[in-house]
Amino acid sequence: MNCILQFFFSPLPTPAIIGLFTLGAGVLCWLITRPKPVIPPVDLNKQTVGIKVSDRAEHLGSGLLHRGLKASPEQLVGIFAQNRPEWIIAEYACYTYSMVVVPLYDTLGPEALVFIINKADLSTVICDKPDRAHVLLNNCEKNLTPVLNTIILMDPFKTELKERGAKCGVEILSLQEAEVLGKEHWRKPVTVMYNSGARVGFFQGDIRLLPDDMKALRPTVFPVVPRLLNRVYDKVQSEARTPFKKWLLNFAVDRKFSEVKQGISRNDSIWDKLIFHKVQIFEAYGQTECTAGCTFSMPGDWTSGHVGPPVTCNIVKLADVEEMNYFASNGEGEVCIKGKNVFMGYLKDPEKTAEALDETGWLHTGDIGKWLPIIDRKKNIFKLAQGEYIAPEKIENVYVRSGPVAQVFVHGDSLKSCLVGIVVPDPEVLPDFAAKKGIKGSLEDLCKNADIKKAIKEDMLKLGKESGLQSFEQIKDLYLHPEQFTIENGLLTPTLKAKRAELTKVFKDEIDKLYVSLQ
Repeated sequence: MNCILQFFFSPLPTPAIIGLFTLGAGVLCWLITRPKPVIPPVDLNKQTVGIKVSDRAEHLGSGLLHRGLKASPEQLVGIFAQNRPEWIIAEYACYTYSMVVVPLYDTLGPEALVFIINKADLSTVICDKPDRAHVLLNNCEKNLTPVLNTIILMDPFKTELKERGAKCGVEILSLQEAEVLGKEHWRKPVTVMYNSGARVGFFQGDIRLLPDDMKALRPTVFPVVPRLLNRVYDKVQSEARTPFKKWLLNFAVDRKFSEVKQGISRNDSIWDKLIFHKVQIFEAYGQTECTAGCTFSMPGDWTSGHVGPPVTCNIVKLADVEEMNYFASNGEGEVCIKGKNVFMGYLKDPEKTAEALDETGWLHTGDIGKWLPIIDRKKNIFKLAQGEYIAPEKIENVYVRSGPVAQVFVHGDSLKSCLVGIVVPDPEVLPDFAAKKGIKGSLEDLCKNADIKKAIKEDMLKLGKESGLQSFEQIKDLYLHPEQFTIENGLLTPTLKAKRAELTKVFKDEIDKLYVSLQ
């Protein structure tokens, strides 16, 4: 008995204490970070319907029908507004009665608005602000859109607007008035829509404030274009300013990648808690003509550089592009899609439809791919004077990974033998980048500095070489521009793609000077 008491109550030697502490810490770490099944983003067994939204959608849709619109896919309704809850209500109102939504964007310019309204025979347009209603009325007063006879406004407006509309044969209604009208003349829905009880968040309208919106909304699912992810990546890298932070970030990435390669798909590891905050990224590919997605990477697939297998509603094949030496027999070619998610064609444009859809129903995307990744873009490809084909978007996706680079536009044409670039530096990264070289100044001053330009060009060329770009694919000179390409200044599409024709026009003088300097 004395031996037992002595064993339990006598002091332990230091190595034993350290061993027990290490064992306890290891068990605790395992309990915290042990793999668990990842919960799917949607529970299909618990579908609910938002009563208030569905009621408002039915009332608005019934109001549109009472005013003479038809519950038919042939009936098109315009929505001219920034993303907001009323946008979704208007969209649901149309879908509930089998009507088709036609989005309108003021960034497309007044000529595009006139074209879309007339092309789609839009008699009714739902707007968010009175300013947009005034834009539409300007066209009506010039008799440019005779088909338009109703504007429904989400925001309050003055009686002067209503009077102005009456003078040119356009009735102005508030969204509330349209819903009351529909409530009094309710129609039975043609389509029943379900959701999973999820909530939708809307950004503030300024792409530069998107990080703040993400922090506030904390979205579960966040569809995003690669360019935006590149900006997030650059932001994270720039925040890791000390050697320890850089080491910790790189170590966390290595450990996470090691887990994923072992088939461990989870979001509760210690690195998720410290660094990644439970973020999991899936790659997908598609376009508007196939209802967005046609391929999607799968949970547990740790390989990168591909966009996953086809989704269940479509099939994918590769077609020969002889002029570019891409052949399906080599596993390379233009990506073609066929399935229920493929569109029927471009509205009242059989010629363009025939270019996109062949006689057997295959959608020709214009993208060059191989089994597995998308490798090129057929529609934006051009030739240099010496006959080399250039895919500028592929080059831009390499250059934009440069730390001080926020945006880049690669330009070339068949009369020139080389490429030049318009580069927008990252305003948050450039000052530190310049300070390391002993250079200070405002963003505009730094963009004019020859040493900064040289350093950024060298970094871009280094990335290009490491990524396997050919010498003719590398830019020979660049111009630093302090203002970002945005939707508002007309240089990006609403889906954040570069408007190449507009960029070429806006920077024509700078591009000409670059080519002159290279002679």
